[in-house]
Amino acid sequence: MGFQREPVPFETYEPGVYLHGTKVDRAVGQVLVAGLESNFEQGRVMNFVYFTATLDAATWGAELAAGEGRGRIYVVEPTGAFEDDPNLTDKKFPGNPTQSFRSREPLRVVGELLDWAGHPPEQLEAMRQAVQGESRGQIED
Repeated sequence: MGFQREPVPFETYEPGVYLHGTKVDRAVGQVLVAGLESNFEQGRVMNFVYFTATLDAATWGAELAAGEGRGRIYVVEPTGAFEDDPNLTDKKFPGNPTQSFRSREPLRVVGELLDWAGHPPEQLEAMRQAVQGESRGQIED
C-alpha cells in the first residue's frame, strides 16, 4: 500500500505541477475541455476548465464533482493561456493562495494521482452544504 498524501490548504503539490480534481474518467494523453456542464451548478455549461497547483484544491474538486464514481485527481498540462480563477482569487482569498487557475484551452492529462487522501467526512459534508448554498448563479465564468 502506498503513502497517501493529506491535502494541506494552500500548500503547493510540487513546483510546476498542475492538478485537476473531477469524477470524469480520462486516460493519459486525453484532454479536459471547457464547454461541459458545471460540477457545482446543474444545467450550466462552463466556458473554462479549472485547475490548481495545490493538492487540497484538487481534492475538493474530486470530492465535490458531480457524477457517479470515484473522485480522480489528474496531473494536467495547460495547452494554452490561463489566468487566476476569479471565483477564488480575491473573491474568497486575497491573492491566489489556492493557486487556482482557469483556461479556455484544453488541459492535457499527463498522469493520475492515486495516493491522495480525502477530507474527513464531516468537513466534506460542511463544504457540500456551503457550496450548494453559495454557488447558484455565483460562478464567474
